[in-house]
Amino acid sequence: MIEVLKEIFNGFTFFGQGDNWKALIMYVIGGILIYLAIKKEYEPSLLLPIGFGAILVNLPWAIVWESENTSGFLKVLYDAGIANELFPILIFIAIGAMIDFSPLFKNPYMIFFGAAAQFGIFVTFFVTLIVLPMVGITGTDALKLASAVGIIGAADGPTTLYVANHFQLTQYIGPISVAAYSYMSLVPIIQPPVIKLLTTKKERRIRMEYREEPVPKVIKILFPILVTVIAGIIVPMSVPLVGSLMFGNLIRECGVLERLSETAQNALANLVTLLLGITIGATMQASQFINPVTGLILLFGLFAFIFDTAGGVLFAKFLNLFLKRKINPMIGAAGISAFPMSARVIQKMAKEEDPTNFVLMQSISANVAGQLGSIVAGGFVIALVNMLVS
Repeated sequence: MIEVLKEIFNGFTFFGQGDNWKALIMYVIGGILIYLAIKKEYEPSLLLPIGFGAILVNLPWAIVWESENTSGFLKVLYDAGIANELFPILIFIAIGAMIDFSPLFKNPYMIFFGAAAQFGIFVTFFVTLIVLPMVGITGTDALKLASAVGIIGAADGPTTLYVANHFQLTQYIGPISVAAYSYMSLVPIIQPPVIKLLTTKKERRIRMEYREEPVPKVIKILFPILVTVIAGIIVPMSVPLVGSLMFGNLIRECGVLERLSETAQNALANLVTLLLGITIGATMQASQFINPVTGLILLFGLFAFIFDTAGGVLFAKFLNLFLKRKINPMIGAAGISAFPMSARVIQKMAKEEDPTNFVLMQSISANVAGQLGSIVAGGFVIALVNMLVS
């Protein structure tokens, strides 16, 4: 009886020996994520499942992941949805069905902000390459990990997962995915200080004209088809994500698949987000999550996010040197992929400076451009790393 009690006692992770204390830290982290989801309402549909999954997978014996060489239900979800990139693809179909590209058609120059706001990806890629050898990661492993860490800056969880899975970074999928989705959820906290640091009050009050002009239906239908073809030619590695995003948008705009469009925007988006969140949380196993590399991933992911935001703002300020009609430089920060959260943050900041200033549509234009920009950047990074490796 005593021996049985000892075995049970030692089975509880937080009472065990050695590295088992790490599980207690994971309970705290999971609790913090749930708190942020419920109390602060920071992307609760993502943070709450991630936080609960982190607690679930670190419970004693953790049979939800694996038990006696048999996969638990969370491992089944991981193998079926993340390891084979299914969840990111389905998420992009849902996002495509949600996006209205009309604001971008009316402000086509905003596509450049979607490109400029990816600046942090490449800065972080090279900085991470320099630092990783200090923790024993070198060669092709460093190239692959640096690419995934850089993509975190785009605040695009599906693309980050896609890049990480492409390079089979299974050991680091937990911190990579958690960083990507957590920073995406924390856009309202991270972006405003960066924007205020780089802009003046006068710049934040700049007004921009917006004209409500109807966009011909034929353009809305041709756009997703042409974007897919062009991306397939220029950046072939981006096609799975671009293609799924544009397919979802084509369902929305064709006008004959309204029920499918509504299903993609609601049922599909909600279901996949729910499963994706708890599965990402399940990758946060204490034995793999708590180590120096995780700290670097979280740190440089934040570094990439800040530089992406700064890149968009600074690009707008640069353009203003040559334009008669000035651009509100805050618009540049919406060039990241966190749609539509970043655009809402920019509009909120504009109203705080001037309650009668509305820049939401311009922000949305930059935001949808950033959605495309992050996918193309992800494909470009994969191609670049493959070329360097070969």
